[in-house]
Amino acid sequence: MRVALTFDDGPNTVITPQVLDILAEHQIVASFFLIGERIDEQSAQVARRAFDMGCEINNHSVTHSFMSQMSAADIRREIDTCSEQIIRITGQAPLFFRPPYIDVSDTLFDTVDLTFICGVGCEDWVPEVTAQQRIDRILSSVRDGDILLLHDMVGNVNTVEAIRTVIPALKERGFRFVTCGQLFQEAGVTPVRGRLYSNVYQTADRP
Repeated sequence: MRVALTFDDGPNTVITPQVLDILAEHQIVASFFLIGERIDEQSAQVARRAFDMGCEINNHSVTHSFMSQMSAADIRREIDTCSEQIIRITGQAPLFFRPPYIDVSDTLFDTVDLTFICGVGCEDWVPEVTAQQRIDRILSSVRDGDILLLHDMVGNVNTVEAIRTVIPALKERGFRFVTCGQLFQEAGVTPVRGRLYSNVYQTADRP
């Protein structure tokens, strides 16, 4: 069984390194969806560390704005600018895109030539959701092929605490941790354009 851990809204120099330390401790990888305007000289070094660990660096737009009402030109600016920043850090173009707020439109799907990722979340962007609640929500619903949606945003210490328990618990159940790219490759699934993936095996175009 495989699962992809993904983290949104970084990079930063506080929470992202803590997440990376836990990944390194357990010798696993994850996928990080970066916001372009969060990338500066210091946070870029953190993203580079993630990449050097074997993690995947993906696109979460530049400004984290609602994109369903944007023009194609504005969408391209958001995506291309973020991708260019990622290429400067890693030398590789991202393959995956998570729309901010999962706010999508036909124009967005038509304009962005990346695989769209949603994911199975546990509302970990809500401060009032405790670490234990995050743990319980993930462990009660996780399935083979899931993409787990988490956040390494500044201040999100509850998710740091949650993954300390989630990772070994899922390992004990027989799950392997892979990047989004590895998940599709190992499952033998070719991503379908216009589909928003929360599980690699889904056949519907929306979660």
